[in-house]
Amino acid sequence: MLTLYSRAGCHLCEQARSHLEALDFAFQVVDVDSDPSLKDRYDHNVPVLTSGERVLGKGAFSRSRLSQIKLLLLREVRTRSDSAG
Repeated sequence: MLTLYSRAGCHLCEQARSHLEALDFAFQVVDVDSDPSLKDRYDHNVPVLTSGERVLGKGAFSRSRLSQIKLLLLREVRTRSDSAG
């Protein structure tokens, strides 16, 4: 599951969320201001997209950039399933 770290009132966060939804990403949104440790970690970098502990990107997310991230993730899943079977 992907996580989009964001905050209320952040236009880049709203844009990233909109693009993620348009590209049919499965993700959850977490407000960094709801947790002091998340605020310390991501405060000036939101939006931040992660897969587990892996940061996939920070800042502005265009549809093109998110399409590239989606392609990368799909390739990784395919590679893992090919090597497992």
